Formats: sequence, structure tokens, C-alpha cells
Amino acid sequence: MGKIKTHYDEKIARTEAEVQMLLEKQQQLHESVPRDKYIAKEAACAELTDIQGHPLNTYVRENRVLAALIERTRDKIAAGQDAGAELKEMRQVSIHYASKGDLLYPLLDAGYDITGPSGFLWTEDDEIRDEMAALEKEAVHDEAWNNRLLNVIARAEQMISKEENILFPICAVNFTPEEWKGIYRDSMDYDTCFGVEKAVWEEVESEGSGDEHAAITSDEIVLPGGHMTAYQLRALMNTIPAEITFVDDQNINRFFNEGPKAFKRPAMAIDREVWTCHPPKVEPMVRAIIDDFRTGKRDEVPVWMEKNGRSVLVRYIAVRDTEGRYVGTLEYVQDMEIAKEHFSK
Repeated sequence: MGKIKTHYDEKIARTEAEVQMLLEKQQQLHESVPRDKYIAKEAACAELTDIQGHPLNTYVRENRVLAALIERTRDKIAAGQDAGAELKEMRQVSIHYASKGDLLYPLLDAGYDITGPSGFLWTEDDEIRDEMAALEKEAVHDEAWNNRLLNVIARAEQMISKEENILFPICAVNFTPEEWKGIYRDSMDYDTCFGVEKAVWEEVESEGSGDEHAAITSDEIVLPGGHMTAYQLRALMNTIPAEITFVDDQNINRFFNEGPKAFKRPAMAIDREVWTCHPPKVEPMVRAIIDDFRTGKRDEVPVWMEKNGRSVLVRYIAVRDTEGRYVGTLEYVQDMEIAKEHFSK
């Protein structure tokens, strides 16, 4: 496999002000990490990027396709042609951004106290994604629409540079080999982005899935309603037709059931604070819900939404013991398409 080019400077003609802003943000990202760790950051990043199947290898390959798509979009607008099809294709960047948001930002924040990426890059990702979604809903593709599209693809282009010159090198010099392997395994739950198939990371695949390390014994769990083995309990939880998350009374992620999910739940998020798993714009809502559960103000918060073209009900439920004491929060996600299909007949 040929060496993947990771620098994107020649593709972006920045003004001096833009360069200065980028340098200032880079300093914010680096301020909590010893300077000597970054002496060879670019080399470390390049080494990992060249490993077939490594998460950084996949991210950079996705960026190359996105960069070409951005150029094609600009060419069509300059030629007076409609760029609606390009925008629709470009919206796949939401997969790329979701993967970063779930797998990279929280680990930097929770594991290394590097808060810059989750503090502003995550917000920028959301803004780019939201603007693209809003533009796709517009029926009239006039000059004003073209200008908005040009602005948002410029931001997406700048994000490529921020990822490859700032975010990825920071991750390269901080994350351990085991953490990268965990990111690789979790990344397999995400859809293909821009047609870039995830390559196999041979070193990780040769080690197995890690499932053999699960603590499953023959010892029974005895409860007032009956008893079962840990093996049976695991199978039962994974059979329930819902996505289940349990956050304990200290706001720590303690459990996700297994299987395909509409809302990705990386295994590496277990034992982290729940706040680190949400982008900045969502965190205040999550905090408010859990605070209300803790104080007894509310017991449940239902949220209806459309996800991947399907109707979904997300229920946040306070978990309490028999004395009414707060034990934690249950997030229960149900695909409601089956109900729509049933009652429409």
C-alpha cells in the first residue's frame, strides 16, 4: 500500500488571519500536554496513518474523497450547474464526524484531560453537519443557496486540515496501542463513509474480538424474581429488542447491551462519565435530565425523533431502589417503525 499524504496545506489558501487563528487553536489544544511529547508528533501520526486498517488510515482516506468532492462541488457552482447531488453525497461526512465524536474526542477529554477537541472541534462538526442538512431541505438552489454551500464546504475543508495537522497528531502521541485497538473494534459499528471500505488491521484481527475476555461464569445471580447465570443474563439482555444503557448514580457509564445500534455506544466509553460521550450542545440537556432524576423532580423523559429515516422513541428513565433512592439512569431506545407499520394496515 502506498504512503497516504496527510498534509493538506497545499489545498487550502488561507489568509494570514486564518493561519493565526488556527495556530491559536492549536496552542489551546496543546496547552495541557508537555511540549516534549509533540517533538515527533507528525512522525508518529504518519507512522500510524500508514498502517492498513488503522483508524487514522481510514479517517485520512475518507478525507481524500471528501476533498475531491469539495473541489467538484466548487467546479459545478462556478460553471453555473446545480450542486444538489454533490451536497447529498457530501452529507455522508456526518458518519466521519460521528465516529470522531464518539471515539476520539471523549478519550482525549476523559483519558488525557485534553479538552480542546471536545470544546470546539466537536461543536464545529455539528455546525457543518447541521448546515448541510438545512441546505439539502431547501427547494430553491439560487445564488444565496450557492453562497451558503460554498461557505459550509470551506468549513469542511478547513476541518480536514484541523484533523490532520492538529487532532490526529495529538491522538497519535497520546493514545496507547490498546486504546487504538479498542477504537478500531468500535469503529466497525459505523457505516461506510464516502464508499471508503474499512481495511482489516491484521494485528488486531489476529488477536481475536476480545469477547473471550468477558467475565461470564457459571455462578448464578440470585434476585427476588428468580435466578440465572451471567451467561443467561447476557443473552437475555442482548435479546431485548431495544438499545439499553445504564449510567450509575455517579454519572458513570456502566453497561450497554450488545448488537447493532442506531446510536453508537463504543465499548471504550464504559467507566467514563456520561458527559464525555455527548457533544457540547447536548451536554446541558443530559445534565438537566439526570439532575431532575436525582432530585426526584422527574422520573422519565420521552424523546421522539427520526433516525436514519425511522421513527425512534428514546426514553430516559430514573432507576430507583425499593426505597425510592436514585440508583442511576436508564436510556431505552426503541425503533417504533413496527408500530407504524402495524397500525397503518
